[in-house]
Amino acid sequence: MSWPEDDAKLERVQGMMDQRGLDALVVRAPDNVLYLTNFWGMKGYDVCVFPREGDPVLICLEASETDAVRMAWTSDVRLVAGYEPADPRPPLSRALDTTKECAAGYETVALELSLGTQAADRMVGEPTTFTAEWFSAFAGADDATPLLAEARAIKTEQEIERMRLANDIAAAAMEHCKLVIEPDMTEAQIAAEWEGFVHGEGTGWEGRVELALGFSLVWSGPGIQT
Repeated sequence: MSWPEDDAKLERVQGMMDQRGLDALVVRAPDNVLYLTNFWGMKGYDVCVFPREGDPVLICLEASETDAVRMAWTSDVRLVAGYEPADPRPPLSRALDTTKECAAGYETVALELSLGTQAADRMVGEPTTFTAEWFSAFAGADDATPLLAEARAIKTEQEIERMRLANDIAAAAMEHCKLVIEPDMTEAQIAAEWEGFVHGEGTGWEGRVELALGFSLVWSGPGIQT
């Protein structure tokens, strides 16, 4: 279910980096990693070092190796142990070590410094957040967020097709809810029906969707009850 490399998108990002004098982007927000590599990480420890010239590096957990090899647009995948008996630090620290090694050769690096809302990793209920160690490791880095926001505002044909698939799944889930809604059902029960359809039926949709996870707000009174 992997998508072909979206050259138009990646070349546009590299062109914008050239205009700003950036040698590499170092990103670890799950939506930005997905945007640049086509890999949706499991736990948010994943990182992409995306150079202005050359191949990107994807850093991810060992447990995600099969997914990374199958899905990622780059063949340079560096694996990090989720659990290492000889190293009691959290996985993010090991991911940072590998990231610093991969980014060491670039003079001008940009990091997500002003990131606000971001999409979730696959473990939606356990968001992984940035640490002070992450920011201090790249002291003096430029902010990659404005560049990425500008790039992501322009959709390629492939991105539009992906958005259509997402809309089709969401609409089908709405039709499902119309059939099962009954008096006295709670907002949470209706939300569960919609989210369950998106996840259960959307995953594998038309043989083109690797994983579908939805988020719903069901609001029928003075406040949101989901």
